[in-house]
Amino acid sequence: MRFMMLMIPKGYEKAAPGTMPDATAVAAMMKYNESLQKAGVLLALDGLHPPSMGARISFSGGKPKVTDGPFAETKEVLGGYWMIQVKSKEEAIEWASRCPASDNEVIELRQVQEFADFPTDVQQELGKFSDHSILKMNAS
Repeated sequence: MRFMMLMIPKGYEKAAPGTMPDATAVAAMMKYNESLQKAGVLLALDGLHPPSMGARISFSGGKPKVTDGPFAETKEVLGGYWMIQVKSKEEAIEWASRCPASDNEVIELRQVQEFADFPTDVQQELGKFSDHSILKMNAS
């Protein structure tokens, strides 16, 4: 089972461009990341720049509208993520619980949809597309 652990730092929605964590926090996080890697559960990870450096593309009537950050109406934003592969939701929770997060950070845990999770009719529809193998590839 694959899970995404989504880091949501409170206040990051208002962070100025170029805001970075301090060296102590980075060192603690790197040790945690190494433990995920050594255990063989880490598939990918990345930290994200603040929303003030991003853009949102919304759609209305089939037309895209681009809004540059920061986004005034946003209360929580993603600061980074880990993709892990574990045997159960409980194991994913155990890994997330070991994260050296600060008091202002929350980790949201979400299971990734695998090809086999889709109903048969959807799997058959996906089979009509040549690139559906990407979903199957990630299911292993």
